[in-house]
Amino acid sequence: MQFSALQLATILNGKLEGDPEVKVHNIAKIEEAGDGMLSFIANPKYEEFIYTTQASILIVNDTLEIDRPVKPTLIRVKDAYSSFALLLEKYQQMVGAGAKTGIQQPSHVPATVKMGTGVFIGAFAYLGENVQLGDNVKIYPGVYLGDNVKIGSGSVLYPGVKVYDHCVVGNRVILHAGCVIGGDGFGFAPQADGSYKKVPQVGNVVIHDDVEIGANTTIDRATMGSTVILSGVKLDNLIQIAHNVEIGQNTVIAAQTGISGSTKIGKNCVIGGQVGIVGHIQIADGTRINAQSGLSKSITTPNTALTGSPAYDYKSSLKSQAIFRNLPELEKRVKELEDMVKQLLAEKAGV
Repeated sequence: MQFSALQLATILNGKLEGDPEVKVHNIAKIEEAGDGMLSFIANPKYEEFIYTTQASILIVNDTLEIDRPVKPTLIRVKDAYSSFALLLEKYQQMVGAGAKTGIQQPSHVPATVKMGTGVFIGAFAYLGENVQLGDNVKIYPGVYLGDNVKIGSGSVLYPGVKVYDHCVVGNRVILHAGCVIGGDGFGFAPQADGSYKKVPQVGNVVIHDDVEIGANTTIDRATMGSTVILSGVKLDNLIQIAHNVEIGQNTVIAAQTGISGSTKIGKNCVIGGQVGIVGHIQIADGTRINAQSGLSKSITTPNTALTGSPAYDYKSSLKSQAIFRNLPELEKRVKELEDMVKQLLAEKAGV
């Protein structure tokens, strides 16, 4: 498929600078793009490539200043990164999962399943009793949906996703390959003889609208009640969310993070990779946690930045790191001061 600069500018409500009829048929990074390709620039450190790129069309911020001629036709928008993402989304809808409908065989779809229009169910999918699928849901091959699972309209479940009984997935949710929703929480009661008795996990998982969950991420069902992922949350690959956790709106979490049971995370938080968070604490809205940090107590002040294990204030940590690097020199200076003091005391004593 080909798109002209005028067509793209119309979709993005952008301002054109250059040839409105120039066409593109592919996309590429700005430093690698050639003729007939579309690219974008949002990060100032890549601005030098504006003058050397061979891209035919370039999406840029409307605030970008250019001091000499450039090859591409420019489409100026308020936010180049978001606009480029919008174009990719629309392209994916035209050629990707959005084009698939119908039920492939073999697959297991009981008569009690209710589904809307435009649904796709791939081969070897297994749907339990009383499953509900909204309009335009896409179920890829090898997906398992337990009894009474609900999947909202426009959601996509990629190959190998497992959603256990009674879990609820909202509208426009993306579950990537291999993620498991609703496995048992880690609940075991210690016994007098040193063994552990399993505590039945009778709750579920509720995922709200516009959530994306990465490959092989696991979200445990609640012991009682629900483990809740609120709208707009984005979870990377290989994350563990324990039973009865709640994650607030538009929070993003990077890979290999583990969140222990019953912890409540606020909205608009940013949590780096390999972060460990203990159970039964609360994390305030807007908290930012650096990669490989360990959080062991509640954060009550919004918009706090943390790092380290145990995690503490990010700016204080940077100051401590600067002091730590200078410890050998500081030790030398302290030793010199001690020697000077000893000498002065010796002179005063008449030694």
